[in-house]
Amino acid sequence: MCLLQLLVSLVSSYRYEGEEVNMTLAKQEAKLIHEKIKDKHYNDEDFIRILSTRSKAQINATFNRYQDNHGEEILKSLEEGDEDDKFLGLLRSTIQCLTRPELYFVDVLRSAINKTGTDEGALTRIVTTRAEIDLKVIGQEYQRRNSIPLEKAITKDTRGDYEKMLIALLGEDDA
Repeated sequence: MCLLQLLVSLVSSYRYEGEEVNMTLAKQEAKLIHEKIKDKHYNDEDFIRILSTRSKAQINATFNRYQDNHGEEILKSLEEGDEDDKFLGLLRSTIQCLTRPELYFVDVLRSAINKTGTDEGALTRIVTTRAEIDLKVIGQEYQRRNSIPLEKAITKDTRGDYEKMLIALLGEDDA
């Protein structure tokens, strides 16, 4: 039920998209989140409410305050939980998508490309949906983390018109 509650909250809640940040609120919510993580109450309603309703700017302010107050990033704190806990995995992915989506997409791309047989669905989904948003940033981060350009990784793993389409969406001229 907790997985469903988080997912429904993320897609159905109103989220302010402005850049305005309330630092007092960030401080209060960083403290609340720390308490929930310390007590391993990851599926707490307040934690879910913060993730699903706060603007990205407010969430970043809260997580920056969390790091300032507790000496580590929130994702580091959440790594200490049970690796098999599906809710905790979803929580980590949610936080990563809200704060640094390019890192999330790099992880998914690496998984899609670096396994036996390409996960064409995941690869296509990321390249096509992020092409006009932040695919260049994702490509740069991919190279930084994997020491290989994304376009080279794709050409090693794909062929034909499919490869040409992906490379064209990456914005590479040599395809």
